[in-house]
Amino acid sequence: MFGDPRNPVGLSSSPDYALVGLLRIPAAQSSPWVSLTRRVLFAIALLFTAATVVYVGRHGYSDNTGDELSFLDAMYYATVSLSTTGYGDIAPVTPSARLVNIIVITPLRVLFLIVLVGTTLGVLTERSRQAFKIQRWRHTVRNHTVVVGYGTKGRTAIDAMVGDGIQVSDIVVVDTDPVALEAAAAAGLVTVHGSATKSDVLRLTGVQRAAAVVVATNRDDTAVLVTLTARELNKTAKISVAIREAENTHLVRQSGADSVVVSSETAGRLLGIATTTPTVVEMMEDLLTPEQGFAVAEREVEASEVGGSPRHLSDIVLGVVRNGALIRVGEPEVDALDTGDKLLYIRRAGK
Repeated sequence: MFGDPRNPVGLSSSPDYALVGLLRIPAAQSSPWVSLTRRVLFAIALLFTAATVVYVGRHGYSDNTGDELSFLDAMYYATVSLSTTGYGDIAPVTPSARLVNIIVITPLRVLFLIVLVGTTLGVLTERSRQAFKIQRWRHTVRNHTVVVGYGTKGRTAIDAMVGDGIQVSDIVVVDTDPVALEAAAAAGLVTVHGSATKSDVLRLTGVQRAAAVVVATNRDDTAVLVTLTARELNKTAKISVAIREAENTHLVRQSGADSVVVSSETAGRLLGIATTTPTVVEMMEDLLTPEQGFAVAEREVEASEVGGSPRHLSDIVLGVVRNGALIRVGEPEVDALDTGDKLLYIRRAGK
């Protein structure tokens, strides 16, 4: 079902142009109506410029009716000239008028055609541009974070990561909901349309070279399958998974998750605490909001701190990460800090 990661087949081995629509690279975009309006206004401005030039030099033009050119005649000549129709009923006859045609009208004609043809070419080449961006992105993406699911949990996780300094360009979103993917793309995120339970879809995200994977699906069974697939493709990435029921925690961990968050129980505990000590919940929300107040952070132990106790530091230390395992402050194992330890501490947001 998951495929052999040593022999990529399917989507991951498809040519880049075949991935347009599935893998979407964000770019600065403006409304197509705004772009079209600008092009039309620019074309009209070119017409009026050409008509004004012809009207100013109207004595050098000949009308087959023999009358002197009016501004309407000048507009008519500019229209048929810039569109290269050229009926010939109005034509420059004097040397000065012909010189103006060469120096002014001809460049305006070329520019006018560029504006008109450019709109068509822009539509026709958009797919090629997307394919080129996909090719470039797939060859350069490294150490990024893959977020599976762009619902409430996924969006909140991304907000927290961005608040902690992770660049939006280093986050890839996978979802099956086109509406959610549109919202993610509007936020500047790279998106992949498909089910993350399939190894080919995860390969499109570059999960093999990802530093972290966040699984925020709506179903626990889906979370288990996604975790298993992600761990199969990447043995070293940090995989964090959100599930609804605590009884599924062991399944997710056996599938390869490094961190498991039980959303229903966590919310239930906070609700219970809020009935008696709402200020505790307020402080917890403060710690989980990196943009303001306090936040929980991690840092390396400094050389001057090695051998000392974490309880004697100026920072409020909550725990020590040693050899990948969290040891809470107060345990005898961390009475003396070692080189390579990491500290979980409380810092002021913005520092």
